[in-house]
Amino acid sequence: MNRFIKSMLAVVLIVVVIMGCDNGSKKEQMVKAKQIPLEDFFKNPEKSGYQISPDGKYFSYKAPYENRMNIFVQERGKKEAIRLTSETDRDISGYFWPNNEQILFLKDTGGDENFRLYGVNIDGTNLVCFTDYDKVLTQIIDELPEIPDEVIIGMNKRNPQVFDPYRLNLKTGKMEMIAENPGNIQGWLFDHNGKLRVAVSIDGTNTSLLYRETEKDKWNTVITTSFKETLAPMFFTFDNKNVYAVSNLGRDKTAVVEFDVTTGKEIKVLYENEDYDVDNIFYSQKRKVLTSASYTSWKRMRHFFDEDTKKWFKDLEKKIGEYEVGITSYNKAEDIFVVRTYSDRSLGSYFIYDKNNGQLDKIVDVSPWIDENEMASVTPIEYTSRDGLNIHGYLTLPKGYTIENAKNLSVVVNPHGGPWARDSWGFNPEIQFLANRGYAVLQMDFRGSTGYGKKHWEASFKQWGLTMQDDITDGTNWLIKKGIADPERIAIYGASYGGYATLMGLVKEPKLYAAGVDYVGVSNLFTFMSTIPPYWEPYLAMMYEMVGNPKTDSLMMREVSPVYQVDKIVSPLFIAQGANDPRVNKDESDQMVEAMKARGVDVEYMVKDNEGHGFHNEENRFDFYRKMEAFLGKYLISEKGNN
Repeated sequence: MNRFIKSMLAVVLIVVVIMGCDNGSKKEQMVKAKQIPLEDFFKNPEKSGYQISPDGKYFSYKAPYENRMNIFVQERGKKEAIRLTSETDRDISGYFWPNNEQILFLKDTGGDENFRLYGVNIDGTNLVCFTDYDKVLTQIIDELPEIPDEVIIGMNKRNPQVFDPYRLNLKTGKMEMIAENPGNIQGWLFDHNGKLRVAVSIDGTNTSLLYRETEKDKWNTVITTSFKETLAPMFFTFDNKNVYAVSNLGRDKTAVVEFDVTTGKEIKVLYENEDYDVDNIFYSQKRKVLTSASYTSWKRMRHFFDEDTKKWFKDLEKKIGEYEVGITSYNKAEDIFVVRTYSDRSLGSYFIYDKNNGQLDKIVDVSPWIDENEMASVTPIEYTSRDGLNIHGYLTLPKGYTIENAKNLSVVVNPHGGPWARDSWGFNPEIQFLANRGYAVLQMDFRGSTGYGKKHWEASFKQWGLTMQDDITDGTNWLIKKGIADPERIAIYGASYGGYATLMGLVKEPKLYAAGVDYVGVSNLFTFMSTIPPYWEPYLAMMYEMVGNPKTDSLMMREVSPVYQVDKIVSPLFIAQGANDPRVNKDESDQMVEAMKARGVDVEYMVKDNEGHGFHNEENRFDFYRKMEAFLGKYLISEKGNN
């Protein structure tokens, strides 16, 4: 299945946190972290999202203006910056430089995810909305780096279920539909000259790769596979004849391959890892060579195709030291790079790196108010599920504890969203907040989590609330058996699918969890399936195979829909929901709250009218985490005798 399709099927990965306190007698023997104000974890960063202009003369970033993240531009070598946007209702979602004079950005309304595309000159003039349409979602398909005054966008303006590609002229605002989506195309690929020549279609549970030699030719079906297989074309070879792709055709793990789009045959494997899926490929536009590929083991790893890239990257790593390194932007000449550092205990810093002379200049610390010496380490762990599956995950212990000396701690089990996503190593402000309050946090990549191959992913099919939930339970019991978790003081918390897993955890294991926090989670598989966004509808046949068919699997789906199992829940519950959520409709939370109250079980409910699938506005994040901290303190500290 195409990587794009797999991500669209995800309910969405949202990472959140919970807090608590560790065992009183034990913690007096430990080096405790000082308690850090909640706002320090969740307020907007000082500056973030740095990018450099194509000519390398300017850099841009996002920073707060009236508590919303807006775009600023600064000339290199100067201290003054120009604020380009003045948004006060919603953060700028994403932006990029299409050329040296202009910046494009996306913004939705109240979390509805109907993003509109805006443009503004770098002196702050000529702010324009290019896609000013109601209930229309704008996508960026191709930035066309070789064509500075044009960009390819996708919109579901003509048909809410599908996206047509448009060529947008950034000088005139004129848009031209390049192709009319017949209803089954879910991905488009342009060659290095900006010509549309590859498409990916969905027909039920099959995906097909379509190809045409020129934009005047008819589409030909090159290869058709089950959606369970991945063939994701990433970009054309530099002669515009074949494509580089990530593929698991004939293998369990995705690998980097060169693929012949005229014959539908794999030409050669360029790189594969025997343990993990390769998830991305990078190349030099200037030198026309592949540079690297990436995959995630317990942290992000790279394989270099190009010695020049490997040389300067290793030089950069040596200068950075112990932190992880990411390249967020570079100029057209590919000699000036914006570098982001991070670790499990730090949100890191931004730097400008000059490849020509090796000079590395710090721009800013992302969150200078966070002292990494007071943060907790994130440790990769493994355990075995009851049916023999190897499960990877992460354990974060409060400062001063190690796996060897941690005993009888309060724990928050934090299953990730998606569910077809995965957790990763790095700085998570929510997890760190929890650890700072004395909790241990257990995250696990249960079956279905991506990055571990086809078999691990397929093992999740029609297993919502079943073996997927067992993997979470097995991780919790693993922590109890190791003596790290106090079995009387364990909470479960998650967002999106993680919120669903929270509800099912309280249903299936009523004595295991002392409390639960469900953040924008699914409660009823039937209503969830019937209220998905219109542009998810082409994926319904796949979702029926992956989650369940409401007609043929109705008994199973009812059994694993928490709203029908509330009589089994005895632990208190806190639910949070955005009123405009297009992915998990507010009714998912409403009906769960109503069912819980009818049973007389303690449930607290927070709804934010200006949010969608997760809380993005700073003041709403503060409210949510304050409420969660108080909720868990009530049920995991005072009632359990902690402190």
